[in-house]
Amino acid sequence: MRIVFFGTPDFAVPALNALVESGQEIVGVFTQPDKPKNRGMKLMPTPVKECAYTYNIPVYQPSTLRDGSAVELLRQLEPDLIVVAAYGKILPKEVLELPALGCVNIHSSLLPKYRGAAPINWAILNGEDRTGVTLMYMAEGLDTGDMLAQAETEIALDEDAGQLHDQLARMGAKLLVETLPSLEAGTAVAVPQDDALSCYAPMLSKELSPVDWSRTARQIHDQVRGLVPWPSAVTQLDGVRCKLWKTALTHETTDKAPGSVVQADKRGLKLACGDGQVLELLEVQPDGKKRMAASAFLAGHPIQVL
Repeated sequence: MRIVFFGTPDFAVPALNALVESGQEIVGVFTQPDKPKNRGMKLMPTPVKECAYTYNIPVYQPSTLRDGSAVELLRQLEPDLIVVAAYGKILPKEVLELPALGCVNIHSSLLPKYRGAAPINWAILNGEDRTGVTLMYMAEGLDTGDMLAQAETEIALDEDAGQLHDQLARMGAKLLVETLPSLEAGTAVAVPQDDALSCYAPMLSKELSPVDWSRTARQIHDQVRGLVPWPSAVTQLDGVRCKLWKTALTHETTDKAPGSVVQADKRGLKLACGDGQVLELLEVQPDGKKRMAASAFLAGHPIQVL
């Protein structure tokens, strides 16, 4: 099967690897243009571009898919199937209709829940205990296409969005390869989504970062996990602005006001939450410094418990 792959970030790399290792003919890879990064603002290739080069697959990086040139290029590549994983741009109708077997997308949620840009994060932010990946036909709507297959997994209570991202990327790659034979044979069964069950997972922003200690311990714990690695939950610790990287539910209770420090010693750094529960801070990052254990922060910045 002649396949053109569309993808950009780390999430898409396992899928491209899996396609190559399964013996499929990858005739081209489309990925976002290189972007400047770090202090030197040097142009950096996307993770998918780097992966494609290791296999000597031709890479294309159009700035737009809507000026006709990308569609013409795709016609020349003559794909039987287009596979998409976190490409970063909406594919126009002309592209969706081009391959004989259609366009399929790996989406990191159990559709129709969490359509949109940040499904992994919002599943954790909303306290879900299960999520998964969906392989779907692409349609003109936002993640509205008919579903071909799903794989489900538990979200561990101490799992953050970065860890879940990596797990779902591997699951999506496996699901894709398992479904390819039925796609090629024309026997794949597509199931329409129930729009009534859908919910939206919008892009993240720094507006989500400030911690409101009047919320429950579980809600704050989910906020911390859901915003790793960006934009991170943020709070003030004795006047020092800190990102929160890792927390733990203690099931301890307190009558102190929300946000009060309950404990700050070798045994741990713990704060009171709005439901009377105590949340332990395990890893923090003061502004201008590296991520560190809470004990290391306290060693350099002792906090008096009142």
